[in-house]
This record gives sequence, structure tokens and C-alpha cells, in this order.
Amino acid sequence: MSGGPAATAVARLTGRRVTAGRPVSGALTEVELDGGGVVMAKHATAPGAVAAEAAGLEWLAAARAVRIPAVRGRDAEWLVTDRVAEGPATPAGAERFGRALAALHAAGAPAFGAAPPGGPAEAYIGAAPMRNVPHAGRADWPRWYAEHRVLPYLRTAVDAGAIGAADAVAVERVCARLPEVAGPAEPPARLHGDLWSGNVLWGADGEVRLIDPAAHGGHRETDLAMLRLFGCPHLDRVLAAYAEAAPLALGDASRIPLHQLFPLLVHTVLFGAGYGRQAGAAARAALAT
Repeated sequence: MSGGPAATAVARLTGRRVTAGRPVSGALTEVELDGGGVVMAKHATAPGAVAAEAAGLEWLAAARAVRIPAVRGRDAEWLVTDRVAEGPATPAGAERFGRALAALHAAGAPAFGAAPPGGPAEAYIGAAPMRNVPHAGRADWPRWYAEHRVLPYLRTAVDAGAIGAADAVAVERVCARLPEVAGPAEPPARLHGDLWSGNVLWGADGEVRLIDPAAHGGHRETDLAMLRLFGCPHLDRVLAAYAEAAPLALGDASRIPLHQLFPLLVHTVLFGAGYGRQAGAAARAALAT
């Protein structure tokens, strides 16, 4: 057997003989199985990271909406999933993705901040910690968003010197005004949670698969705002199909900067001051509505 530790982990977790392994990145290895089939082995050492990702994938898959690579095995440090055979992004595929994403969100969550069933409270978005604790106020998204998705990352960014004082004040002002700028109340949606283009895989069969979730109960506009922030092939088709299947509340365009605060502050914590300036600009845009 070749492929190093990843191949060993795949053989142990799947009960299948491995014939080859090919590193894709520092954490990801493509592993071929005897008799056909290819899986991806992902290595993560942060406590609870594999459990959180596996639970997220399974929760998203349970909605039977967007396609999700199946989990084939896991332990404390290794996650084995089906490999996605990739193909070109197409307008028709984008429209199907938009409708499927609407159905995923509509599958709902028990509360804002709810973790996927079996998932740990201490989860991750990328390499950043993300706490998932159900919020008691089922309709109180503004308070939950401020307390659990904006201010924790703002504090970390301030402590690291990654965001300027004026930008930090603007973010704090948004949190104070959230009840008036948040728009109509909505029930908790089932979010992917880290929906940037790198986690949207276009399959060879024309269907989109989602990977690497930071899944939790949240506001559906947050997923859409992240898609807008980092781009996606045929984004206009995705959003139009979504809106046709599940229209957004009036004024959604004005709320995009508000929902982008979360991913921008996460990126500020992970990647520094350039994103801190973007977070400040988004906060001022949210305040201008």
C-alpha cells in the first residue's frame, strides 16, 4: 500500500484496501481504493474539528437539497469522504444550485446557533474557532448575531491589532443598531456557514456539491452574502433561481454588508488588517441604510 498516513487511515476507517494516494494539499489526500473508487482523506488535529465537519456534512445531506459528498469514515484526526469528479460550471447547473440552496435553508434548524446533531459546540470556520450554542430567543437573530458571530471576532481582531479603532467603532455601532437594520424576523435556516466559491464544487455530472461546511442554524442571507463577497461562477443565475424559489424579504440588497461582517471579521482574524478595513467599510455601509 502507498500513500502514507492518509492511505493507512483510509484503509482502517473504510475497511477497504488502498492502492495509491496523491497529496492534494498539506491536509488533503486523494486515495484510490482497490477495485475502483476514489475518496478524499482530510487530516485535522484541532480538537473537535473532524467531528464538527462530519456532523455538518451529514446534517446538510439530510436535507436532501444540495448534494454533499458522503462521509465514509472518521476518527479524531481523519475524515474520509467521497471524491467529487469536477466539471465545468454551467448556467443550468447554477440555476439548479440556487433552487437547491433555497431548499437547504428551508430545511431549517432548531435555533440560531444550533450545532448539527452530534456536532460539538466548539466548532470551526476555516481555521478560526466558532462556537455553536443554541440561542434561547428563536426569533432574536440580531442579538445572537452580534453576540456570537460579530463581537467575538471583533475582540480578537482588536487584540491582534488587525482592525483600526475607527473601523472597530463602526462595527460596534452596527451591533448596537442591529434590531433596526436586521430586516424582518425569519426562522433559523440550515446554513452551510462557509459558503465561498472554494467550497462550491461543480461536478462532472453538472450538479454542485458543497464541502467544508461550518454548518449551524443562522440567517439564510448570511450564506448568500458570503457567496456575493467571494464570488461564484454564474452568481447572477444562482441568486435569481434562489429568489424565485424562496423570495427574500424586501430590502435584502441593503442588508448584504451587514451579513458580510461575519466572514470579513473571520478573515480579519485569520489573514490580517486588509480584511479589517473591509469590515469597517461594510459596517459603515450597513449603518447607512
